[in-house]
Amino acid sequence: MKEQQKALRKQVAPYEKSNRHKSITQLFNTLVPFVLLWIGAYYLLEISIWLSLGLSVIAGGFLVRVFIIFHDCCHHSFFKNRKVNKIIGTMTGVLTLFPYSKWGHEHSVHHATSGNLDKRGVGDIWMMTVDEYASASQLEKLQYRLYRNPFVMFVLGPIFVFLIQNRFNRKGARRKERMNTYLTNLLIVASITLLCLTIGWQSFLLVQGPIFLVSGIAGVWLFYVQHTFEDSYFEVDQKWNYVLASVEGSSYYKLPKLLQWLTGNIGYHHVHHLSPRVPNYQLEKVHNEVSPLQHVPTITIKTSIASLKYHLWDENQKKFVGFRAAKKVRLGKVS
Repeated sequence: MKEQQKALRKQVAPYEKSNRHKSITQLFNTLVPFVLLWIGAYYLLEISIWLSLGLSVIAGGFLVRVFIIFHDCCHHSFFKNRKVNKIIGTMTGVLTLFPYSKWGHEHSVHHATSGNLDKRGVGDIWMMTVDEYASASQLEKLQYRLYRNPFVMFVLGPIFVFLIQNRFNRKGARRKERMNTYLTNLLIVASITLLCLTIGWQSFLLVQGPIFLVSGIAGVWLFYVQHTFEDSYFEVDQKWNYVLASVEGSSYYKLPKLLQWLTGNIGYHHVHHLSPRVPNYQLEKVHNEVSPLQHVPTITIKTSIASLKYHLWDENQKKFVGFRAAKKVRLGKVS
């Protein structure tokens, strides 16, 4: 088994190289349309708020693509030069409201601990096991149920994370990380102030509000659904395995080509978790050319809706279950 895992990682290694031309092209075909759509949505306000809303929704899709560029920069996979990654990452972090250094650290922890039951909590969606939920207090159960409510998770969640949580440094952050967060916050405030003074705060909110909501909901959904499917992977630390956590605990989200493009191929999440150094524009190629990676948990838009009913991890059955199923498990009605 270990030899097979080593062989798999060796097969993926050649793809762990950024291509400057492809990266620059992606910056151009992402940022330029986003800016033009933003400007178009603003000018359409004078004609029809609904036409403006339509462009804002499309711009929200492009902002998801901007985030994927930011995400690759955090993994130092978008450009070979780490300083260039930091500059582009900080700039795109202003657009997406994510501080580059802070989020990069937390996301690295997520990659190093994904699927590890004993190391949850950093960069993850809150997930309880059946036994943990059974022994929790009524207040903790209420908090968890509220957290897992779709409206809270996908609408209120992005608002809290992007506007509030991301604005503060984590405890124990180093000086460079703290300074990057301060710089990001300063640039965000300066950009919003300049736009509000130029076009008015009402117009700014009418354009940026829908963009923020669309991109935020889509972003949280993508992160959620690619780790929350019935037969995912979770193990205690002693049994946890990085490769298995990557290829069994991260899904292949098979999306229509347009959505795949807008989301920067992040649907090939199993490939990304196996090797975060693979740039987003190489993920599909890895999936297609490394045959073992084609036999992984695959979900579609239709089947991914089922993930909304998965709330708890059942350690005995090794799968996600809902609150009702968990109650039956505790009562011994499910083997």
